[in-house]
Amino acid sequence: MEKKEKQEGKMDMQAMMEVYQKLATPGDPHKSLAKMAGSWETNCKSWMEPDKPPIESTGTCEQKMILGGRYLQQEYSGDMMGSPFTGMGIVGYDNHTKKFVSTWIDSMSTGIYFFEGTAGKDGKTITQESRYDDPVMGPMKYRSVSKILDDNTLMFEMYATDKSGKETKMMEMTYTRKAMKREAA
Repeated sequence: MEKKEKQEGKMDMQAMMEVYQKLATPGDPHKSLAKMAGSWETNCKSWMEPDKPPIESTGTCEQKMILGGRYLQQEYSGDMMGSPFTGMGIVGYDNHTKKFVSTWIDSMSTGIYFFEGTAGKDGKTITQESRYDDPVMGPMKYRSVSKILDDNTLMFEMYATDKSGKETKMMEMTYTRKAMKREAA
């Protein structure tokens, strides 16, 4: 009956508010995201060509939970291919769709990347996918893998699949919690 009412849009206001309140309540997936909050130093390897050595760079990332523990906000600063690079991301868990969702914007693009995916059974690995029409490579599928290795180490990997169907590793970034934050914890 409730499903039929939902489809017809006939739920009373009280019942509707209860559904929205339940879905707005942070849960275990949000607690998992909160473990990634903090100040981080990063070491990045980027592969511009699969058969060439990676380009290495460093940076910093500030991550904090926002909006009552519902989302992880990321602010990255470093360099990419010898130029200053900044980026911002928002990661959340949608209680309704049961998926992790995120967006990413940075100083090397005017596009907004939208990712969606799930966590592994241990809750420490989140795999997401995105599609984007790359201006050079054409339509691409991206796959990101975020791992909580321990309380002070995170790993982020990015893969791209071109229109031929071949997946290649684009980037690997290791996040190390800044020492001053580690000692305060």
